[in-house]
Amino acid sequence: MGFIWSLIIGGILGWLASLIVGRDVPGGIIGNIVAGFVGAWLGSLILGEWGPETGGFYIVPALIGAIVLIFIASLIMKGMRNN
Repeated sequence: MGFIWSLIIGGILGWLASLIVGRDVPGGIIGNIVAGFVGAWLGSLILGEWGPETGGFYIVPALIGAIVLIFIASLIMKGMRNN
């Protein structure tokens, strides 16, 4: 049950980050989950583990990490389309 909860929280974090950035995550729901997981790792690596925690994710650093990840990925994708 813990793994399923982590998938749900990762998906929600990725979805919220894509709403904040205003750009879609490539891959739909799977992309949201990946962005949530990688964003959580990136956020906790850079910002540490603080704030509320649920499903194994520290929400604030994970959300900030997912926002940064989606923003950088959208810049890369935009650059690839222009070439």
